[in-house]
Amino acid sequence: MSIDVQEAIKAIRDMLPIIDPEEDYLTIVAAEEKIVASEAKRKKELEEAHAKLKALTRICEAARISSTRPASIPSQEDHVAMLNELENSKLSLAKAISDAEGLSGSKEAELAALKEEARRLEGYDPAVEHTKELDGSALRLQLYKGLGFEPINEPNRNISKMLVRATSGDIHTVDLSNSKSKFENTQLLWKLANS
Repeated sequence: MSIDVQEAIKAIRDMLPIIDPEEDYLTIVAAEEKIVASEAKRKKELEEAHAKLKALTRICEAARISSTRPASIPSQEDHVAMLNELENSKLSLAKAISDAEGLSGSKEAELAALKEEARRLEGYDPAVEHTKELDGSALRLQLYKGLGFEPINEPNRNISKMLVRATSGDIHTVDLSNSKSKFENTQLLWKLANS
């Protein structure tokens, strides 16, 4: 790849307004000053870290000396045995607590179910449920028949006649399409039923 000399000269001349040697020099001097300041700061921090390390080493050595086992403290084997015994006790207590919590949880669930069942039963009215299940017309018809009255329906589902079974065993037919009032027909039906 060859570079044209004229183009290079032209590119350098175009860059002359951008290049300022004095500003570049000041930038380099400022960078050097920062590097020197940074090195001095790092050296100071390193000396402080060494001083802290020496102080911590002295503290560590003092702690190591003071950590020797006094005669009143059990030996390492006794201490391990006691820890094992406490660990076993802890495990058995944890199991007992877990079992108790499980039993408590199941009892709480059972209690909640029983409370819900009690609430449901308090709001439950068997008579209303029974009434819903029964057909009122069929029940009334059964009562009328039990009393000795049996209606006879016309094809248009109106009651035109009534069969009355008297207490004596006789059966009477009453025409309800007559000109008598309902009260008079009722009186007649009861009179025939009691005969």
